[in-house]
Amino acid sequence: MNLRLALALPAALSAIGALAIAGPASAHVTVNPDTAAAGGYAKLTFRVPTESDDASTKRIEVYFPQDQPLASASVQPHAGWTYRVVDHKLAEPISNDDGQVTEAVEKIVWTADSSQTQIHPGEFDEFNISVGPLPDSGTMVFKALQYYTDGSVVRWIEPTVDGQPRPEHPAPVLTLTPASDTTAATSTTSPSAASGSATTRASAQDDSSSTPLVLSIIALVVAVGALALAVLSRRRRS
Repeated sequence: MNLRLALALPAALSAIGALAIAGPASAHVTVNPDTAAAGGYAKLTFRVPTESDDASTKRIEVYFPQDQPLASASVQPHAGWTYRVVDHKLAEPISNDDGQVTEAVEKIVWTADSSQTQIHPGEFDEFNISVGPLPDSGTMVFKALQYYTDGSVVRWIEPTVDGQPRPEHPAPVLTLTPASDTTAATSTTSPSAASGSATTRASAQDDSSSTPLVLSIIALVVAVGALALAVLSRRRRS
């Protein structure tokens, strides 16, 4: 066997093994993006793959964390699917810009309208929502139930623990990150400050455009002065 081929074969086998492991592990119900700015609003996409070889996904249920109630949740319509939002009464009202909120979303259920719009083997689909205001920090766990046409149900509800092996059916997790200071500074810039900046830039441009003209005038004056000195010098010699 060629020496280079012999050396490359173990690496190739390792890569194939890694792909074989990563393939099934990545085919989970997930929330995308998996991070969002704390305290704000976010568009979340739940990606649902069908892992079964002989059954299709006909319904998906996403449960909201009850200890982190959200005052606002809206659903983007999905062609070929019907959605239903289930609310629950809050033990303690929460406040938002519209006042006191006494109910929050418990779960959202998407159901395929027909067998043609179901998620077939080897396919995936995505379901979009807009939510907020998000909590100020931490993570949000959205447990999900995936219903198949053969009657089976896959429960994506297992917690993911740092330092522990990834569970077989992990729940989708959204990590909250601090809001960008740069974004806040940009959004709070006053109109007068912006106008001042524009004026400064305009002045700088005017100065730079007039510089060649000034230099030309100075050069002309110097040339005229040199000519005058030359004429005077000739007269004195004569």
